[in-house]
Amino acid sequence: MLMVIDVGNTNIVLGLYHGSDLVLDWRLYTDPRRTDDEYASVVRSLFRDSGIAPGTIEKTVISSVVPQLNDTFSSMVEKLTGRHPIALGPDKYSRLPVRVPESALHEIGTDIVCDAVAAWDAYRAACIVVDFGTALTFTAIGPEADIRGVAIAPGLGTAVKALFRDTAQLPSVPLVVPPSSLGTNTVHAIQSGVVLGYQGLVESLVARMRRDLGVAAPAIATGGLSSVLSSVSDVFDREDRQLTLKGLYLVANLLEA
Repeated sequence: MLMVIDVGNTNIVLGLYHGSDLVLDWRLYTDPRRTDDEYASVVRSLFRDSGIAPGTIEKTVISSVVPQLNDTFSSMVEKLTGRHPIALGPDKYSRLPVRVPESALHEIGTDIVCDAVAAWDAYRAACIVVDFGTALTFTAIGPEADIRGVAIAPGLGTAVKALFRDTAQLPSVPLVVPPSSLGTNTVHAIQSGVVLGYQGLVESLVARMRRDLGVAAPAIATGGLSSVLSSVSDVFDREDRQLTLKGLYLVANLLEA
């Protein structure tokens, strides 16, 4: 079996592939203070509850945008499976089907690269990935499989947390579509401003990226909060919450060749 791990700023997603099928996936909270032993204990219990023996994991590929956890997860995987994992990074980009700009080689997030690999595999044409994570990222892939550019904004959850943290009277609210843009109470007012406001942001940026690419590129929504906007906007051609894991699966096969 193949294990893929996407270490993000808010969540860590682990997936297990049997052949080309994603058979299990788990989501953990990201905590840079945890040790490799602590993460190993948590993951080992997930394996045990699912009836999976860690020894059946033949390969692990990790994407991490949290540098403090890079060594932690590498050590965790070794303790769990007895095998050293593959950590995706700039030294491996030249073996991938998408091209990362030289100027962004050491800046671009490995999750963005994974998304681009999976999107290119799906379309083999210019496309746009919108990833709803801690940050809201827009990645434009050109018709020659080159990452043309990225736009980054605060994520929906990040925006709501900032309002709750930095204001005296505004509460934390669920990220759902309000009944109207005309908020008649505080909860609906925040949902209107954040959810419907972000709908405008996403639609505007996707349209601008399509103009800058010079083609009506399909757009894919991914990430934990992708369903919030995909239910009210027709800007997306598809929604795939597992896009990053699919990218890691493809990376694993490409690096094996």
